[in-house]
Amino acid sequence: MLVKVRHGVYASTRLWKALTPWDRYLARVHAVALVLPGAVFCCESAAALLGMPIFGDPVVVHVLVETSGTARLDAGVRSHRAGHDRTIIESSGIALTSPADTAIDLARHRHPAIGRSAADAALRIDPLLTRDVLAAGNEARTSSRGRNIARWALTRSTARAETALESVGLCVIEWLGFPAPELQVVFRSESGTEDRGDALWRSLGIVGEADGDLKYDGRFGDAASVLRRQHLRDRRLRRRADVTAVVHWGWDDATSVTPLQHILLGAGLRPIAPEQPAPLHSVRRNLSARAPHRLAAHSESAREQLSAEE
Repeated sequence: MLVKVRHGVYASTRLWKALTPWDRYLARVHAVALVLPGAVFCCESAAALLGMPIFGDPVVVHVLVETSGTARLDAGVRSHRAGHDRTIIESSGIALTSPADTAIDLARHRHPAIGRSAADAALRIDPLLTRDVLAAGNEARTSSRGRNIARWALTRSTARAETALESVGLCVIEWLGFPAPELQVVFRSESGTEDRGDALWRSLGIVGEADGDLKYDGRFGDAASVLRRQHLRDRRLRRRADVTAVVHWGWDDATSVTPLQHILLGAGLRPIAPEQPAPLHSVRRNLSARAPHRLAAHSESAREQLSAEE
């Protein structure tokens, strides 16, 4: 049994159904690359090819066309008119926008938390990038559409947020009015053991951990062993005089907003600014059901699911 990915491209129904939403989307991107070999991918499609966070299955594949071309949606492919102010790179023979330009596009036209996640990922992918470079790239674009919106996400970007969950959590923490934490702080015990915290509010001694399901899905070993190591690590941290609490949150906690708020309040953290209801409401509405995944080995696994019609 085969499922039609797009005209001329098919995949095994069994394998297709087994794909996660983000891998299914990546397969669609590769399918378009097969039938449109000259396509230049952008937005979520470039992000998928780069291994940047993908939130659920965006379904629509995004490509760039010349300024004189037509911006339209046709058979699941959305064409965007673009000038010559984007850097185009090549990966495995596929043309796409650079990490910086992909992040700027998403920061301009998607939810601010998605834009922040993309910008953080771009800084992790390209060590030569900085938030200042991203911000300058946004300002230099010929089109002003989305420029002001993108500033918020790009000027807060950091490579020290290691996952999309951390990036989204930092957005929610700010919108709840809590102070920003230090990121990826290493604690050394007297025996030399090193433990790292995703977030630290140093003045209060609160360590925060953004725990995605991927920690317990088997890729890092047996889930029970992972939990045991985490328990021992937390116990070492709590024994320290400079740590008063170790708290954990997951995707549902962050995107449902209230659970993360209660976790931080329960640890003793207090807001220093008013809540921002609008972005918090939009996080609940737009992100809670669209868990992200940062792809590791993306190109071959998805491409192998596809077969082109002769």
